[in-house]
Amino acid sequence: MDLREERDSLGAGSLPADVYYGIHTRRAAENFPVSGRPANRHLLRSLIRVKQAAALAHLRLGSYPAEIAQAIIEACGELLEEGDADAWWRRWGKEFPVDSLQGGAGTSTNMNVNEVVANLAIERLGGTRGDYGLVHPLDHVNAGQSTNDAYPTALRIAAIGLLRRVSSAFASLQESLQEKEQEFADVLKLGRTELMDALPMMAGQGFGAYAKAIARDRWRLYKIEERLREVNIGGTAIGTGLNAPVKFTFYVTELLQDLTGYGIARSEFPMDPTQNMDVFVEVSGLLKAAAVNLLKLSGDLRLLASGPAGGFGELELPAVQAGSSIMPGKVNPVMAEMIGSAAMKVIANDTAVTLAASSGQLELNAFVPLIADALLDSLETLANAVRLFETRCVIGIRIRADRCRESLERSAVLATALIGHIGYEGGAHVAKRAREEGRTVREIALEEGLLIAEEADRILNPYQVTKPGIPGR
Repeated sequence: MDLREERDSLGAGSLPADVYYGIHTRRAAENFPVSGRPANRHLLRSLIRVKQAAALAHLRLGSYPAEIAQAIIEACGELLEEGDADAWWRRWGKEFPVDSLQGGAGTSTNMNVNEVVANLAIERLGGTRGDYGLVHPLDHVNAGQSTNDAYPTALRIAAIGLLRRVSSAFASLQESLQEKEQEFADVLKLGRTELMDALPMMAGQGFGAYAKAIARDRWRLYKIEERLREVNIGGTAIGTGLNAPVKFTFYVTELLQDLTGYGIARSEFPMDPTQNMDVFVEVSGLLKAAAVNLLKLSGDLRLLASGPAGGFGELELPAVQAGSSIMPGKVNPVMAEMIGSAAMKVIANDTAVTLAASSGQLELNAFVPLIADALLDSLETLANAVRLFETRCVIGIRIRADRCRESLERSAVLATALIGHIGYEGGAHVAKRAREEGRTVREIALEEGLLIAEEADRILNPYQVTKPGIPGR
């Protein structure tokens, strides 16, 4: 294998001649073989976008020769030309070997990007990789920046892109649940509280409640984007802006707006977003709230579809794969389990974000890479999981109306509807007899002369007992 030698402040080191990264990346890869997960690809692409905007700003300002700025801009363009993130990673992934969990507040990832961009630009100017006399990773690609403003800015941009995907997925899930609300609007079933028989309800009402919860998540996730739009680019190391001309800061912010299509805004006090990470905690907290609703929905669907012979068996979830390697014909609720697992992961990630954000000290938070890893993982996980859950589970849910009716008829809860006519004690007496004798509330009420048939039909009407008011009045 052909090697090339590069030097840094720690000395010389060799690396493969055919890679675009440099010695800082090599050292970081050796120092942090931790999780086996490289930095999130959405973060890397956003960081490259920051470098592109910075080079465009320097081109306007004439900070260094125009041919260098143009080479950097083109190098970033080449790195970003693969629109699909998976295709992009297949092409460029080997150039970004640094682990997502790293010390240094993201310096290793920032330097990795600086080196790759610099070497691509060097080739455009006719040089060979490692010839930093032509294009320097720090003097040119990183000019006017620090890891401490470039990395958090890139994280916010990456989070906005993924947050829009998550918000869209929740909007679609809400619509599918509302469709089920309409589809099951006339199916009467038994409600349950504390897993015990409760008042009757329409099956559609249950799905309506799920839709309302998801609608809240959708709105919260849509609104939280505005918290991420304020960036600290131009603040450099601690937010004071040393070595970043004021015009550069304004230019690069405007260019990021144009390049991303997002409403990026320059922070009025860059020292704040440089050291304080509470915005990411807020976003993660809303993702956790959404995950809580998804976990509840997952559990409900699995309960209602359980059995089918030995459980509730009121719903049928789509059969997407065989469920057992030993029990023929068994089908498991794997998509409902999947969304539950994804929700648990998001809840766990929120703890990581919380701890990392609260562990910053003075003018910097050294744990931003952990925040990035956990937050972007939550966003990507939810964006993918919610879409799959909707298309492979929710859309195909069917109701077993006969099973719902059977469960309701076996229950004595309809006695509650009689309270307004025969009092609580009378209703309790009817319910007790119905349970003990395995008969319906209607039969007992008629037998004891508490109601006549016409009254019973009116009071126990499904459309009466599932609405506000006293049934039959």
